[in-house]
Amino acid sequence: MTAQPMSTPAVGIVLVSHSAGLAEGAAHLAAQVSGGTVTIVAAGGTDDGELGTSAAKVERALSRAQGGAGVVVLPDLGSAVLTVRAVLEDYGEAGSVLLADAPFVEGAVAATVIAAAGGDIKAVAAAAEEARHVRKL
Repeated sequence: MTAQPMSTPAVGIVLVSHSAGLAEGAAHLAAQVSGGTVTIVAAGGTDDGELGTSAAKVERALSRAQGGAGVVVLPDLGSAVLTVRAVLEDYGEAGSVLLADAPFVEGAVAATVIAAAGGDIKAVAAAAEEARHVRKL
């Protein structure tokens, strides 16, 4: 019996939004392009279901998304960036998490495509950030 080669883990993606619905919707959309090969975790809203961001939700999402190839985090608005940065100060795995300065939905989809294709953490973050230059019309 021949052993099957182990597949290389894909970079995980965390979507941090002020709205649980927005984060979940963007994650669902992005997941459609990966065929289930990329772990995409939504961290939206506060712990009590209101609009806002939650450091605890971000921490849980990072743990869930970490599959060995690193995690790219996409925040929606300014204070989400502050929440993610605060969490990353204590995260401890330098280089295993990158915060992308990217459009939320387009960046999530672009990052997922590259992660599904086997891109490394830097390529996935770069794809998310490059999505800001994609014209719609």
